Amino acid sequence: MSGPMEVSGGSAPSQEKCKAQFELGVTLSLFFWPSLSLAVVNNWGGPDSKDKREWFAQTTIDLLEENPDADGEWIETFLLQVMLDEFEVNVDDESGYEVAEQILRLRKDCGKGDFREVESMKERWDRKGGKSEDVGKLFEKRERNEEEDETDGSEDDSDDEEDQDVDMDEAPPLVRVKEPVVPEVDEDGFTKVTKKKR
Repeated sequence: MSGPMEVSGGSAPSQEKCKAQFELGVTLSLFFWPSLSLAVVNNWGGPDSKDKREWFAQTTIDLLEENPDADGEWIETFLLQVMLDEFEVNVDDESGYEVAEQILRLRKDCGKGDFREVESMKERWDRKGGKSEDVGKLFEKRERNEEEDETDGSEDDSDDEEDQDVDMDEAPPLVRVKEPVVPEVDEDGFTKVTKKKR
C-alpha cells in the first residue's frame, strides 16, 4: 500500500476499500488470537478487557500505518509486549509470530486487492455469532461464579450464601472445656468418691 492504486475501468478496488479490508483483517486476526481471547474472557486486563482488545486492534492498525515497512519480527515483538503490559500474559507458544505473519500476509494481499482471506475470516466470525470468547468457554462457569461472589448482597442469589455464613463471634470453642470436678464432702468430713463418666 505504498501509493494510491490506479483504478482502471472500475475493476481494481479503491485505496479506501483496500485500507478498510486490511483494518478488518488486522482486527479479526487479533480477535481470533486464542491467547488474547482467553485474556479477555478472564479479565486478565482488568474489568475493561474487551475495551482494551479494541484499543489493541486500533493501535496495531495505527502503528502499521505509521510503519509500512514493519516486518514480522517487529510486529510480533509489539503484539507480545502489549499482551504482557496490558493483559499480564507472557505468550510463549509462537502464536504471536503466527498472528504477525498473518497480518503481513493480509497487508500484502489487501494491497493487491485480494480480500479472500479477510472475507474468509469475516465469514468465520459471523458463523461464530461474532464471539471470540468461545476459546474461553472452559472458564465461563468459574467466571460467572466469581462474579456472583463479588455481588454486594442486593441480589436474590446472594441470600442463600448469607444464610450459610457463620458469625465468627459465636464460634464454638475448638476444644471442649471440662467443667472442673468439685469434690463432694459429706457431714463427717469424708470426700465422696464418684465414678468417671465415659
